[in-house]
Amino acid sequence: MPQTLTSTSMFNTSGFSHQLHPTKENEHERLIFQDGNLISASLEALIQHLIPTVDYYPEKAYIFTFLLSSRLFIEPHELLSKVCHVCIEQQSLDEPVLDKARIKKFGPKIMQLLTEWTETFPSDFRDERMIGHLKDMIHRIAPCDESYWKTMNQLLQTLNQKLATLNQDEENTVKVNASVSDKLVIIKTKPPSIQRDVLSICNDPYTLAQQLTHIELSCFSDQKKTDNLEAYVKWFNRLCYLVATEICMPAKKKHRAQVIEFFIDVARECFNIGNFNSLMAIISGMNMSPVSRLKKTWGKVKTAKFFILEHQMDPTGNFYNYRTALRGAAHRSLTAQSNREKIVIPFFSLLIKDIYFLNEGCANRLPNGHVNFEKFLELAKQVGEFMMWKQVTCPFEDDQNIIHYLHTAPVFSEDGLYLASYESESPENQLEKDRWKTLRSTLLGKT
Repeated sequence: MPQTLTSTSMFNTSGFSHQLHPTKENEHERLIFQDGNLISASLEALIQHLIPTVDYYPEKAYIFTFLLSSRLFIEPHELLSKVCHVCIEQQSLDEPVLDKARIKKFGPKIMQLLTEWTETFPSDFRDERMIGHLKDMIHRIAPCDESYWKTMNQLLQTLNQKLATLNQDEENTVKVNASVSDKLVIIKTKPPSIQRDVLSICNDPYTLAQQLTHIELSCFSDQKKTDNLEAYVKWFNRLCYLVATEICMPAKKKHRAQVIEFFIDVARECFNIGNFNSLMAIISGMNMSPVSRLKKTWGKVKTAKFFILEHQMDPTGNFYNYRTALRGAAHRSLTAQSNREKIVIPFFSLLIKDIYFLNEGCANRLPNGHVNFEKFLELAKQVGEFMMWKQVTCPFEDDQNIIHYLHTAPVFSEDGLYLASYESESPENQLEKDRWKTLRSTLLGKT
């Protein structure tokens, strides 16, 4: 009965498992297979291949791939309208007298398709037209079996809960985004008694890595929304600048070195957890020029662990080392027994880049007008993995004090970071001296 997207095992190693739709022969001619995998077809043929019959139900991988990609060619409400129209015709659902025996065989299959659709792409059903088509189909088959009414009520109740959760997640994302301050704050000008830093809030690397994982998983909400994608990128940038700020802020070299070593340990714990996005943000923050130029500070740091982490996230070979580590984490997630081992948080910007170039690099349609289904299968594999990862419930207890600090602690702008860096370790050449003077004048009003 109803299945949800719980594993990428629905895709076999060669791509898509071949299962022919038992319909007319000319329909088969419009479904093109290669090595047992569906690679192209007309849009109408793909729609027909989605529609269940008395003795046919489409494969799970096909349902997900087509529902994901179909919106590039047809609006979801139009697709559902076509599906319902064909079902009504094929099963004679508009006849005064229904074939109850036949409908009892067909009913569970159309109910399963509708359930999978609502569970995998619930945001489609924000459109009232989608709800209308869904209810119309169930009203047509319900007279043959009263249990369909109960199933429909359960489906709608679950759908409403999912939509409410999506709405709440989006509101939270907007609130988090609004709380991020980009204002320059020169904390070194404040009395030490009112300064706060990350070590005063949390001095345990594992705990901070857990709280970062909380934030990352909460950012996994409805990523189809553009504003949420932007909020996710802004969170990554904020974490980069927060790390750099925390390092440049202390007046004493010993304290700065302690902060660097602390973030190295946090990054290592993020790697062990499978939180690659926070890991990359921390490494990026430590590699920013205002931080990397602090040679005297770095001289007091045990850098061996940092170099190992840098190697793991090295962009060489299209991030070969990172991709290897990600595959290992993904494999661990598939066989995991606990939510702790299921966590996989990819380097989000690279994931989006991969999807973007796959989408831009391959045509949606082939020269003969067929939909390039092979392309969408690859897209579905990547998106399907991500959807599976974002379903993991964070197993760590949240610490609102730490999370609030990570979201709201003031961060330096790029100019502020350079000024703080020069204040910590004097400029080494005339170019740096000139910039220091300019920054002191513009940011502090000093000469």
